[in-house]
Amino acid sequence: MKILVTGAAGMLGRDLVPHLAERHDVVGVDMEVDVTDSRAVGDCVREVAPQAILHLAAWTDVDGAEEREEAAEAVNAQGSGNVAAAAAEAGAALVVPSTDYVFDGSLGRAYEEDDAPSPLGAYGRTKLAGERAALAAWPAGTRIARTAWLYGASGRNFVDTMLGLGRSRDEVTVVDDQEGSPTWTRDLAPALEALLDQPPGVYHTAGGGSVTWAGFARAIFEEAGVDCRVVPITTAELGRPAPRPMFSPLAVTRPGAPRLRPWREALRDYLKETV
Repeated sequence: MKILVTGAAGMLGRDLVPHLAERHDVVGVDMEVDVTDSRAVGDCVREVAPQAILHLAAWTDVDGAEEREEAAEAVNAQGSGNVAAAAAEAGAALVVPSTDYVFDGSLGRAYEEDDAPSPLGAYGRTKLAGERAALAAWPAGTRIARTAWLYGASGRNFVDTMLGLGRSRDEVTVVDDQEGSPTWTRDLAPALEALLDQPPGVYHTAGGGSVTWAGFARAIFEEAGVDCRVVPITTAELGRPAPRPMFSPLAVTRPGAPRLRPWREALRDYLKETV
């Protein structure tokens, strides 16, 4: 199969492209194609003539989106709509990753695919708008893949940040009132590929189980053998510009949907490669 990957130079793209290349003819593009420009996107898709598109290009700076929502909207919403329209013209299957931040975190249980979104901040609003734009432009070919708390070897991430701090300090302060599903990009890559064989719609593709950021930090130190104490604090004490959902684990309920392994098992394998 010929597959086009946008945002190929990002953390997820750097795991996804080589994974797909084992079985498919893959073309990766990044900043050279402006997804906010419908003509540029259309030209790219017509030139590549893919049978499938995995659209990873996105605005991922959560706090930056709060300050520049219009710019984030252009990338996450208009960009996804442009890619979906081009995919529809080409008849190409489409997968668009999204986020747990489309939920407000107040439900009290893991979110299922059909639960009503209610984003708290600009990032979640723009990603939800992107979901809707893609599904509206190409309803017969779009799969939305909501995921969460990504980390991987090819980008800045929480795991590497904690390891760096833990090796230079006796203790770190970490938020303990937000809970979600950490996801290794290496595990997410085959799940996104598997969605190409599933019907169009919304899917949840995050690491199994859930943990708070502070609990995640403790697990990182334990698995890596780093002697550093985690001091729990609240989100309010941290004082970040953008609101975050307090409890946003993602449940997988779709029949046949890919299920990722437990988050701690994935973390252990990631650390074996990086520590």
